[in-house]
Amino acid sequence: MLTTRFVTGAPDWIEVGVADPDGAASFYRALFGWRFRPGAGPADGGLFEREGAVVAGGRRTAQATTAEPSAWTVYFRSPDPEAAAEISRRSRGEVLRAAARDAEGAVTALLRDRTGAVFGVRRPGRRAGVEAAGVPGALCWTELYTADVAAAAAYYRAVLGLDTSGVTFPGGVYTCVEPGGAEEEAMFGGLAALADDPVETVPRWLPYFAVPDTDAVVARTLELGGEVPLPATDVEGVGRLARLADPWGARFAVLTPAPRQA
Repeated sequence: MLTTRFVTGAPDWIEVGVADPDGAASFYRALFGWRFRPGAGPADGGLFEREGAVVAGGRRTAQATTAEPSAWTVYFRSPDPEAAAEISRRSRGEVLRAAARDAEGAVTALLRDRTGAVFGVRRPGRRAGVEAAGVPGALCWTELYTADVAAAAAYYRAVLGLDTSGVTFPGGVYTCVEPGGAEEEAMFGGLAALADDPVETVPRWLPYFAVPDTDAVVARTLELGGEVPLPATDVEGVGRLARLADPWGARFAVLTPAPRQA
């Protein structure tokens, strides 16, 4: 499960880029109770907080009509983003933004994997990462939609040292992913085939946020002008989930976890 005990290869930061940060601040405040704390200047982005804990970053993108669409980006812990970028190149991926230090001292790079999904790698600076995970209103899971699960698994093993394992569900076998050499409890996400998915059409990493009532969040999303690509659905042993998009098109998912069995 996702926690804030970050290890190499695990997600430690998420960020939404939208053309209207003020509108996004209002949307996510109404949806999750997040408060947006702006940066020093209009181009500096800011931080989303819930109950005093930082849960995500936010930044202004170019307008949606340009080559930079609104989107959520998942960042993974890396001791050497420069080396990860070079391994990505050698593994048939791309470097969209070279490794650089941000205002808080973190070094980040933006990459595209060999199947087309965008993600980031991050060496922490003053902030270890998000300050809440696995609790209501915070990141609880990540999922990669890809045209080639085997190729994606090999790529992330090379770039981030991630391991994969198969978990059997009523609908088939799901490929889970976790930091290499970690305990099973460190599992943080999965790899899903685009060909088998009812709504996803392009490769992407999708962040999941824990919520107490998925149906209520779905209804509120529609009221706020967002979209619901996948309505609330029960998944045995997992919980009730839905896939959503904010009014600018940035996609994410919500999950009310199933009660843990004794």
